[in-house]
Amino acid sequence: MNFTCNTKELNTACSNVMRAVSTKVTIPTIEGILIECGSDTLSLTGYDFEFGINTTLEARVSEPGAIVINAKILSDIIRKLPDGSVTFDISGTSVNIITDSAQYNIMGIDADDYPELPSVSGGYPLFLNQKMIQSMVAQTLFAVADNESAKPVHTGLKFEVSLNQLRLIGVDGFRLAIRTETVQYDGEDISFIVPKKTIRELIKLINPESDENISISVGKRHIVFDVENYSIISRLLDGDFLDYNAAVPKSASTTVLINTDDAIDCIERALPVIENDKKNPIRCLFDNDEMRVSTVSSLGRVVGHTHANVSGDRVEIGFNSKFMLDALHAADTDQVRIELNSSVSPAKVLPLNDDGFLFLVLPMRLKNEN
Repeated sequence: MNFTCNTKELNTACSNVMRAVSTKVTIPTIEGILIECGSDTLSLTGYDFEFGINTTLEARVSEPGAIVINAKILSDIIRKLPDGSVTFDISGTSVNIITDSAQYNIMGIDADDYPELPSVSGGYPLFLNQKMIQSMVAQTLFAVADNESAKPVHTGLKFEVSLNQLRLIGVDGFRLAIRTETVQYDGEDISFIVPKKTIRELIKLINPESDENISISVGKRHIVFDVENYSIISRLLDGDFLDYNAAVPKSASTTVLINTDDAIDCIERALPVIENDKKNPIRCLFDNDEMRVSTVSSLGRVVGHTHANVSGDRVEIGFNSKFMLDALHAADTDQVRIELNSSVSPAKVLPLNDDGFLFLVLPMRLKNEN
């Protein structure tokens, strides 16, 4: 096996692909990157049995073949090389890496030992604008549970695809985020749940300035995202996802229209005296065209306020400051509509005039409540 390629392009490819290389399972083969070359292309693959990344780049191939090389060693070598070209000359599992300024000899692993990536065939094709999917993920992924101490199925982002509509849903047991967008799709209704890790890696490969769409192929157990010259393959999550339609209040006794930055600033002024956002809720009072935020802890006490248009009943409610700030930051609009019912009902955060996004934040019980 012998090939020559651009060092900078290979370094970028290695850096991206090695994010799918296993760091938890000490199996030499999946600690490596599978390198395959055909007539004039080079393919790199990382895979940890649940998540994989593959990419191709141009190369001058003298002798096709395949080899697995430890990802960390390969990446460390390529990163140190100067710009230009690098040649790989491989005999059996002996790997010679040759440039004008250095030559390495390392041991590889037989490519026959590398696990086969799952294939997705007969799935449903979906094409999405890169900037749009980046925006949708930014408004939902923050609400996805971080670890499996939550319900395992809630550690993924749910996709619901119906006639010309895509909806993403994230939930972690304390908050809910929904984003809906119009897309071109006329297939049958489908829904699937993609692990949070996969979505994070997808976003790293997205170029919001690109006119090229992402292609998504969905199978029964796996999904493939094709982003320019990269393919991401991932298992899908199984389980009973939250019935979010039942969780969202259908009406509101109080509606608050407020400038988003003003609301963020008002809450952030309380942060210096919050010891633990899970134990020290902020107390929000909505009344008399004002949002008043206060909190008390062993560090001190703060009371702040800002203007708001309040319609309906007076409401005093407690929130985890981080959860409410996450929702307001994700809103990405100048003004938001906050809908409330009582101190024990979840708050809805929405855009002023449409339902493009919806955030639901559960309240925290305040100490002086019965």
